[in-house]
Amino acid sequence: MQYLVVIEKGTSSFGAYVPDLPGCVAVGETRAEVAELIHEAIEFHLAGMKEDGLPIPEPHSTGELVDVHA
Repeated sequence: MQYLVVIEKGTSSFGAYVPDLPGCVAVGETRAEVAELIHEAIEFHLAGMKEDGLPIPEPHSTGELVDVHA
């Protein structure tokens, strides 16, 4: 499965979240670090859902970059 991950740059760190997995988040000092941590967080989140007998949500969110003139 592939889930959309949103990565945002803050003032001193990067944050990431998965729209299709509420509560699945990660924070890191670099973009590379947060990408690695959110990958681990997704696996941990899904394992916890399986352990609790919850259905694994199908990925539905998508993303697209849009060019605009500003």
